[in-house]
Parts: sequence; structure tokens; C-alpha cells
Amino acid sequence: MIQLSGLTKRYGDKVAVDDLSFTVPPGLVTGFLGPNGAGKTTAMRMILGLDVPTAGTATVNGRAHHELVRPLRVIGSMLDARAVHPQRTAYKHLLYLAQTNGLPVSRVHEVLDVVGLSEAAGRKAGGFSLGMSQRLGIAAALLGDPPVLLLDEPVNGLDPEGVLWIRTLMRGLAAEGRTVLVSSHLMSEVALTADRLVIIGKGRLIAQGEIGEFTGTGADVVVRTPDAAAFARRLELSGAHVRPGGGDELLVHGMSAPDVGRLAAAEGVTLYELTTRHASLEEAFMELTRDAVEYGSAR
Repeated sequence: MIQLSGLTKRYGDKVAVDDLSFTVPPGLVTGFLGPNGAGKTTAMRMILGLDVPTAGTATVNGRAHHELVRPLRVIGSMLDARAVHPQRTAYKHLLYLAQTNGLPVSRVHEVLDVVGLSEAAGRKAGGFSLGMSQRLGIAAALLGDPPVLLLDEPVNGLDPEGVLWIRTLMRGLAAEGRTVLVSSHLMSEVALTADRLVIIGKGRLIAQGEIGEFTGTGADVVVRTPDAAAFARRLELSGAHVRPGGGDELLVHGMSAPDVGRLAAAEGVTLYELTTRHASLEEAFMELTRDAVEYGSAR
């Protein structure tokens, strides 16, 4: 479990993380989301003891990172896949990490095999592609077989096979009862991988909960009928909010598809289509963070 309580980090007048509190439970993949500059990386660095909080605490299984005697056995992490000495081979990089945490050499071979880098074990990390660097970073995170994983943008640079692999890996680790916190800007991938979300903006918590709470809200019932204008008025009289969708399409909010169907049957309205369209995670994220975007593009 990862637990943040009142976590705050200031750099002079700049507040990067502002009284942030949330818990990342075991057995689930938790997506950690926010716009650029939201404070995600700073929060993760404080979890890993790389930055000292101005106030508040960040603990891993009840202990601060600096209190962990063999940290790789408790929490595995990847913040920057390129943070490897370019002249070190993949094998030597992992071997040195293993030796500092009292891990057997056999574990190095195991994780190289897990991430698909066994044949590249003798190659220098400086010659790796971004995708290969990501795999090496994930190997380092898995080295101590830790109960807690923290990964920042783990699918960057991976090809479709690699993306599917890391998705399956993360869900498998969570299914084993491990705590998995993953930060990403790829909403479509988060929607396929995460069980729950923590969303922050300008250093503060905006929302958290099961992923269905985000994608299940704001659903529209899509109706196509040759009697669109008349049926729209009837729907509104019944308490629904109706928006034209173009042509013979209506977007109905505030009334379920079965209720729309029953009303159409009672009114003798012909329906060409009656479906429920849920908001995408991207749409939900954009709506939640629209006032927390620090570096937005011109419109």
C-alpha cells in the first residue's frame, strides 16, 4: 500500500504538490493522472524519497522510503527509463542493483527473461531504443520481486506487442495482490489497464475512485428516429435533456435507454437506433481538469 497524507512540496513561491492525500490499495492497478505540471512526478519522487516533503508524509507499507533497509524488495519503480549509465550493459546495470539489495544473480537473469531482453543482456544501455530502455527500466522495478510497483509512463516507446505485454503484466501483478501505481498520459491505455484512478491538478487532488465512476457518468442515450423534432419535445416534457445529434439523431441525457424505449412505444414513435453512449475516459478527464491545465495550447 502507498499512502500520502497532507503531502506538500514547495520550491520557493511555487507549490508543486499541495496538501495531497490519497491511498493506493493492493490488488488493483491505480492510474495516476493529471495535466502537464500537475505535480505527479514530484509526488512520485517524494514517495521514493528522492525529494523531501515540505510538509506531510508519503509511506510505503506504513514506512517512509528512507526507513526501508532493502528498498527494492519493498517497492520497485521506474521514473526515467533513460537513467542508466550508457556504457553499462543491461546485465551489469541490473547486477549492480541486485548486489546493493542483497539479491541473487539468478534474479537478474529471471527479470531479463520476463521483459524479453535476455538476448540483449550484453549490449550497452546507451545503444538501446526507447522501447528497450523501457523494458530495462521495468526489469529494474521487478528485480526485488516487490509487493509495490510505481511506474511513470511505462508504455512510452513500446510497440503494440509491448503495450499489450506491459498491460497484461501490470494487471497480473495486481491480481497477485500487489500495489500498482502507474502514471500515464495515454487515456485509452489507462482505460484498458486501470481499476481505479487518482486525478490531480496544480498539485491538488481533483478526484479519485473506481474507473467506472468516471466513464459511467455523463452517459447519453443515442436515439435515431424520423420523428426527431416531435420526439425531442416529448422527451423534454418527460424531464430529459435533449441535444440534436445531426439529422435524425438525438442525444438524450437524464433518461435511461429502457425508459426512452417505453416512451417511444407509448407514443408510437419509430426508432432506428436506441443505444447508450458512455463518456470516454479522455472526455471525463478533460472535463475534470479543464480548470487545472497549467500549460495549455492556444485555441
